[in-house]
Amino acid sequence: MRLDKYLKVSRIIKRRTVAKEACEGGRVSINGKVAKPSTEVKVDDIIEIQFAAKILKARITSVAEHVRKDDAKTMYEILEGEEDKE
Repeated sequence: MRLDKYLKVSRIIKRRTVAKEACEGGRVSINGKVAKPSTEVKVDDIIEIQFAAKILKARITSVAEHVRKDDAKTMYEILEGEEDKE
């Protein structure tokens, strides 16, 4: 699955266009490397996202095309920082 779509489906970032912009701006990395929106993600990849003043680091635990809102949190495990509460 594409990185921008994963970020949206897992609800780490609420909208795919915002996820794409974050990737294009160099604020998202996978396994320590800056990632493009089209980068493929897989289970056990480590995603690091630079928000304004904080960093979220999470490990992918599952990849699914469609997920209910309540189940989205099961797609990743937070290693560092905290997710956006909005």
